[in-house]
Amino acid sequence: MTKTENTNQTNKKGIVIFAVVLVVLIGIFTAVYFVTRPAAQSGQKTVTIQVDPGEYGESTTYTVETDEEYLGPVLVKEGIAEGEESQFGLFIQTAGGVTADENRQEWWCITKGGQEVTTGADETPIADGDSFELTLKTGW
Repeated sequence: MTKTENTNQTNKKGIVIFAVVLVVLIGIFTAVYFVTRPAAQSGQKTVTIQVDPGEYGESTTYTVETDEEYLGPVLVKEGIAEGEESQFGLFIQTAGGVTADENRQEWWCITKGGQEVTTGADETPIADGDSFELTLKTGW
């Protein structure tokens, strides 16, 4: 076997080992996410949702009683927000009657108690007494 063939086999083994390790790590991170993500609370609950359209008007606060477990369905069912479904769930385009202008790089930001959530509306669990804010932001 020549030195070049030996080097090629070593490189192939390294690539295979790297790929296997990468797949295992992705599996571990996925499992950790599903085990540690916040759980939804079943049953009747009351949540508060504040819509702040920025320069387009005054903030409006909605108090909603629901048995939904996630924020997205509450927003749509109560007529607070609307948008389009994507592979990531509900993409909010309009909230409180104000539509984000994509040409101005406007978008609706979801916060819970003032802290930005790391999930989309359809994956944001709700519990009794939660307070959410939808704020119109400008700039990607």
